[in-house]
Amino acid sequence: MAFLRKVTGVSRAQMTRLVAQWTASGTLPDRRGPPQAPFPRRFTEADVAALVKLDRLHGQLSGPATRKLAERAFTVFADPAYERLTTISVAHLYNLRRSAGYRRQRGHVEPTRPTQVAIGQRRRPQPNGQPGFLRVDSVHQGDFDGAKGIYLINLVDAVTQFEVVCAVSRISEAFLIPVLHAALDAFPFAIQGFHSDNGSEYVNHRVAAMLGKLNVEFTKSRARHTNDNALVESKNASIIRKHLGYSHIPQQFADAVNAFTTGVLTPYLNFHRPCFFPDIILDDHGRQRRRYPLQAINTPHEKLKSLPSAALYLKPGITLQHLDQLAHAMTDSQAAELLNQQRKALFARIFQSTAA
Repeated sequence: MAFLRKVTGVSRAQMTRLVAQWTASGTLPDRRGPPQAPFPRRFTEADVAALVKLDRLHGQLSGPATRKLAERAFTVFADPAYERLTTISVAHLYNLRRSAGYRRQRGHVEPTRPTQVAIGQRRRPQPNGQPGFLRVDSVHQGDFDGAKGIYLINLVDAVTQFEVVCAVSRISEAFLIPVLHAALDAFPFAIQGFHSDNGSEYVNHRVAAMLGKLNVEFTKSRARHTNDNALVESKNASIIRKHLGYSHIPQQFADAVNAFTTGVLTPYLNFHRPCFFPDIILDDHGRQRRRYPLQAINTPHEKLKSLPSAALYLKPGITLQHLDQLAHAMTDSQAAELLNQQRKALFARIFQSTAA
């Protein structure tokens, strides 16, 4: 009995009834009825083919939009191939898309699978009022007739808004690493943090190794947290696009643009262009509110000087007196006039070369 139960999988009570039936009659009649007919199929292979054609033409829209297209094809344009699809539910439309017949005609599309890159920490940096925590982003100056434009690298300190703008002809590691070295050296204070988005130009082993040698914390933006790198992205619009525009700049002018951004634009931004700095207060509900009073508007240089123990953050060989000399070497208007002259000469050179 135990063996029969083991090989058949029936219960003890059922096995007892079967044994008693065999003992009494010597037979075990099949009490199962004839096989039932399958449920009638409402949507045929022709409907699947019509759905495939619709998805190919319109780029596989959402279910409701595709359902509306099928309805319009029959009711507005009198196409009989879509008559049954006008009554299909959105849920069953997705069932047809998952069917073997649909995939056989349409072809299987493998969705993009996210990969984990074990470089950098996915979190927002916490400067705690200390300078040296940079936000980094890239700005592309467009393509023209298949020719790539230059890339601008924007680095902004999260506390003082000290900013360094560089230019490279290509975004690959071979071009980017030397420029990043020079940009990090251009800041007057020690660099403690480097935060970027998840682009591969920064999230790679060579950049991570460079930051590791400098003992710099490497962080990257989190998913669905758009404010993680918002500071530098706002500077892309208010600084990069305002002073260099959206026009295509050919790659052969990368060195000339880099000389302008590092030699003229960067000093103007840090010593002569005022920035807004927020005062964070808590409202009655415990939420943080940002206020931008007039007295809190300072240049990055003035903001750095206002920090407690500001001299302790400076690199060896750099003093606040030296930075004051750079800030007072010319007035704000003189620095702006020099910036406009140099920018005009740069773009005249670029346009003259491209027009030739």
